Amino acid sequence: MDTNDVLTIGEVSRRSGFAASALRYYEKEGLVAATRTVGGQRRYRRSVLRRLAFIRAASNVGLSLEEIRAELAQLPANRTPTKADWMRISAHWRRRLDEQVAALEALRDKLDSCIGCGCLSLKQCGISNPADRAASTSDAPGAAHLPALLRRQPH
Repeated sequence: MDTNDVLTIGEVSRRSGFAASALRYYEKEGLVAATRTVGGQRRYRRSVLRRLAFIRAASNVGLSLEEIRAELAQLPANRTPTKADWMRISAHWRRRLDEQVAALEALRDKLDSCIGCGCLSLKQCGISNPADRAASTSDAPGAAHLPALLRRQPH
């Protein structure tokens, strides 16, 4: 590997905006790769910056690490997405974003009278939980009546 084509973990952290701990985690999870110097220091190919930008964009869309891993696994090892790859992948993301937009619009339109939590803190909860149906029918804790995309577990 050409020494001009490699970056230290500090350089990658500074240029990507990811903490060094996140880079180590992503390496452990197989999302990025690094080589080691004789002294054990990580060295990353410059192309890792594109993979990290891909990971950030996918995270911002709401993809889980498992989904990001699956998308990256469709690419040859250590190759960043080509334009054709990006078109295929972004089509998946477009559907996800459309679903999220619809879920947020539904929440916005009902926000004055119900936030979908089933808490009965409002005098009338006629939209999602009339007569406190959630108490007897819902296995989900918290905001059980929110659209599924808005109820994802925190990472």
